[in-house]
Amino acid sequence: QMENPIQLKEEGNKYFQASDYEKALQSYTQAIKLNKDKALQAVLYRNRAACFLKKEEYAKAASDASRAIDINASDIKALYRRSQALEKLGKLDQAFKDAQKCATLEPRNKNFQETLRRLGANIQEKVNARNCPGFTDQGWEILALDSRVQKMFEILLDENSDKEKREKAANNLIVLGREEAGAERIFQNNGINLLLQLIETKNPELILAAVRTLSGMCTGHKARATAILHYLGIDSICMWMSVDNEEISLAVCNLLQTITDCLLGQGKEEHHGKEEALVLDTKKDLKMITMRLLDMLVSKNVSGQGRDRALNLLNKNIPRKDLKDHDNSRSIFVIDNGLKKILKVVGQIPEMPDCLPLTENTQLTASVLLNKLYDDLRCDPERDNYRLICEEYIKSKIDPQDMDKTLHAVQIVSGVLQGPFDLGNKLLGMKGVMEMMVALCGSEREIDQLVAVEALIHASTKLSRATFIITNGVTLLKEIYKKTKNEKIKIRALVGLCKLGSAGGTDYGLRQFAEGSTEKLAKQCRKWLCNTSIDARTRKWAVEGLSYLTLDADVKDDFVEDEPALKAMFDLAKASDKTILYSVASALVNCTNSYDTKELVPELVQLAKFSKQHVPEEHPKDKKDFVVKRVKRLLKAGVVSALACMVKADSAILTDQSKELIARVFLALCEDPKDRGTIVAQGGGKALIPLAVEGTDVGKIKASHALAKIAAISNPDIAFPGERVYEVVRPLVSLLNTERDGLQNYEALLGLTNFSGRSDKLRLKIVKEKALPDIENYMFENHDQLRQAATECMCNLVVNKEVQERFVADGNDRLKLVVLLCGEDDEKVQVAAAGALAMLTAAQKKLCLKMTQVTTQWLEILQRLCLHDNMEIQHRGLVIAFNLISADKELAKKLVESELLEILTYVGKQEDHPKKQHIISVARDCLTKCMDYELIKPLSQA
Repeated sequence: QMENPIQLKEEGNKYFQASDYEKALQSYTQAIKLNKDKALQAVLYRNRAACFLKKEEYAKAASDASRAIDINASDIKALYRRSQALEKLGKLDQAFKDAQKCATLEPRNKNFQETLRRLGANIQEKVNARNCPGFTDQGWEILALDSRVQKMFEILLDENSDKEKREKAANNLIVLGREEAGAERIFQNNGINLLLQLIETKNPELILAAVRTLSGMCTGHKARATAILHYLGIDSICMWMSVDNEEISLAVCNLLQTITDCLLGQGKEEHHGKEEALVLDTKKDLKMITMRLLDMLVSKNVSGQGRDRALNLLNKNIPRKDLKDHDNSRSIFVIDNGLKKILKVVGQIPEMPDCLPLTENTQLTASVLLNKLYDDLRCDPERDNYRLICEEYIKSKIDPQDMDKTLHAVQIVSGVLQGPFDLGNKLLGMKGVMEMMVALCGSEREIDQLVAVEALIHASTKLSRATFIITNGVTLLKEIYKKTKNEKIKIRALVGLCKLGSAGGTDYGLRQFAEGSTEKLAKQCRKWLCNTSIDARTRKWAVEGLSYLTLDADVKDDFVEDEPALKAMFDLAKASDKTILYSVASALVNCTNSYDTKELVPELVQLAKFSKQHVPEEHPKDKKDFVVKRVKRLLKAGVVSALACMVKADSAILTDQSKELIARVFLALCEDPKDRGTIVAQGGGKALIPLAVEGTDVGKIKASHALAKIAAISNPDIAFPGERVYEVVRPLVSLLNTERDGLQNYEALLGLTNFSGRSDKLRLKIVKEKALPDIENYMFENHDQLRQAATECMCNLVVNKEVQERFVADGNDRLKLVVLLCGEDDEKVQVAAAGALAMLTAAQKKLCLKMTQVTTQWLEILQRLCLHDNMEIQHRGLVIAFNLISADKELAKKLVESELLEILTYVGKQEDHPKKQHIISVARDCLTKCMDYELIKPLSQA
């Protein structure tokens, strides 16, 4: 007898091919006994299962196939053999499930598809006759779903179907695709092929329904997403994304993002048992997607929207999301295989005939991608490689004999300056680049001037570069501004002069470099802004000009009075362009004076005047009254709606700097409590939440402070409906920090007080955000308002059982602090502290006894509360007394033996009075309880 399992397997295979199933069975069985290798064991079991199928021993065949599947869940032969065995055993629903898994692994296998159809038909026949032994409840549910799916496709693919029926079927199909059971039924019932037929109808509504259904089917299911990707093909998906239909292009982009999420393991992957946890190699698929997206960037057949989608997908999925992750291989791959393609996009000139189809956002999004890739590099050699590729590409475009080609080189440098600025500065240092830009300004061709002026604007951000341009280019810009009749060039020249004035570092830069007064220039910018006959891209430059000119107080005041100009700016902001968002936010920061200002020390001002130095004085229109009026005008013009739209912009467009500026504006808008309701109604509360969570540290603080202002006085159910209110807690808690100023602390405490009075779920959220220690610290504050706000917040929080348990726990002075605060002279603090103590002693009897132990002053403080002139404080003191008396007879005896009995008797004997009845009633309840203890007797028995 052989003792080698591999030889035995080969022998068994020969017997099987010769149809000698008995001898084949013996060989496989012997091999199984001798074998110790897992992978080979799976093969032996599935081969023996094949023998049992031929011998019609179906139970044994199913058993052996299951053993093979236990070793390798994606063993497609074992799955199919078990399906065949289960079908013969009459377990049709289980057989159908195995056939489904086979089709998932190989969606194009006709044999598996035919098996699925046959099983489905057999099941349907038996269902119609209600005669299906061994059929489970799950099987009946599957059949019901199959019937629904088939019905929907019949309606959708029937051109004569009623329009309303088609729309309903399309919506139902999308919903079904988002459910795991529904998605699987669509997938296994030839659904991918049917969805492809819907896409091929060229009916936009049906295409959208099909694509959205596919997205739902891919969500959270790596195996199905991979199968769908392979079945559809990446070329087809990218072709659909390239169409000149924004809705379809976006839907296909979402589909590809969903597939990518699954491949990267970022989706909510669901494991449906051991057999379905298939191991899939996704790296090859991810590279294939990346390469196809890079190809889309330079294809003339791709629409501008399709190009934007490809850039957005690359922006979102290529750079690392966490720099602690050392693997930046995706970025390296894109730099090596696609950096030149991205540079080609940023180097496009829309006014030239050979330009690729672009949208207004395409080149800026490409610049953002360049920046993200550069930031994702880990070391100098990687950055040097990036720079060398850029330099090589730019040099290949510079040709003194071909001005058009050279123009593209300048446009590329301009695009890089809008992305990785440090790299852009190095590229400006390349021999002849700056000189070439200045020379192009003097060209007779308008296109040369247009590109050169834009490049100079982007290059002038750094003072060192601006100095060169001031020396060499300002005269040219002035000449261009005065002489050109082309509005596109004129407006860019103006912005260039404005930017150079700003870079010059003086308050008089604009007047020095620009022709005429700033008011005159601003008026011209507003005129351009309102002129809808000028293209949007040019009008955006007018906004950038205003972002500099509004530094002048007269300009900003005139601007907010010009409602058409404001509305035109807000409409442009809603287009979500990176530059326009920053420019609009900058202009609004200027108009609301929400920038940081240094306080002038009076002594230093006097010293400066004495030494005859210039001391800048506050412009009259920068005083508070004028700022308030400007804020009111902006609110009336709809600034909140515009800001809310800006916040929704894609992360590739909305930079952290823009978020900070928007947060500053929101904070300025929230200053007047009367305006906060308007801000909430127009979506300001919702817009502030992401600003408080992401962005610069300053931006997050400003947004959190604005949220605190709203939370302090608004009904949380209206300001932050649903689950949104819980997202606001963390930003408010972040303001309870000694590094924040007193106003931020105070308004955060007011907001938390308001929240903690709404529901126990909110109180628990505040506790989980670890706010309790900070609130307790502010209860020790010397500042009266902070101490009062913290105590009021604690008063609301003690309703929560977890907070009560912290007071009961040994080794802390929480209860002592509350008791001592009841003895404060500040009535508002007393009200809050007495309220907290009343609730604590009512909820926890242990705290009644503990109260008498934490301080020797407890009785004196309690007596003062019960005799207080403020009825609210007196009532709370009497409630505390009642809680102590009710808690323990010995404690009640101690109180009766004190002067408190005389106080209770005095209050209890008072005549009934509507305003004081609640106080009198509590005092009488205290006396009644003492009588129940027989510590005192009724007057009639005395």
